[in-house]
Amino acid sequence: MRIVLLGAPGSGKGTQAFKLQTDMGLPQISTGELLREAVAAGTELGLRADAHMKNGELVSDDIVLGIIKDRLAASDTAKDYLLDGFPRNLGQAESLDQVLIDLDQSLDAAILMDVDFEILIKRLTGRRTCSKTGKLLNIYFSTKAELEECLTNGGELLQRADDNEDTIRNRLRVYKRETEPLIEFYADRGILRVIDANGIADEVYASLKKVLVS
Repeated sequence: MRIVLLGAPGSGKGTQAFKLQTDMGLPQISTGELLREAVAAGTELGLRADAHMKNGELVSDDIVLGIIKDRLAASDTAKDYLLDGFPRNLGQAESLDQVLIDLDQSLDAAILMDVDFEILIKRLTGRRTCSKTGKLLNIYFSTKAELEECLTNGGELLQRADDNEDTIRNRLRVYKRETEPLIEFYADRGILRVIDANGIADEVYASLKKVLVS
């Protein structure tokens, strides 16, 4: 299957994409990873992307699309792949449609991982890393025993600087403005599938697999 995975920051896209890749063998296509690989390989597109990044600029959509097109034309993505983190807006979605036409491909599903706004806030602002073990925890969702295990062993619960509530709410506003319109875009094409992603990872994955085989 050819899938686009949609969802706000904190919806668990990365976790579920990894599960799909591991369990079903779907090649996971991440724009960030593709850009790093293109830069490291010194390809024409990679060199252009590197120039943008060294100047502190966003990599332009035409470069990103060119790198994605090259990846989708590879032998291991002829029938199956998972696009994670792209497209992020309507312009990118429309450009991706043209790339797929050029490659004589089409998407099978756009899967929206739907999570309540306040749960997203808690998932993101509550993230902590144990300084002793490196274990990822959450002050709202991890058990009391897990949190105390870190502290009693001399560790601290560290929060990333960009996990503060103001930054998180801004990220979600950007998602709502830029990416949320893709829900209607793919619904109009009849390929949108929505799953309840409020629960724990294994429950969400079970729902995700059910949607893919239905």
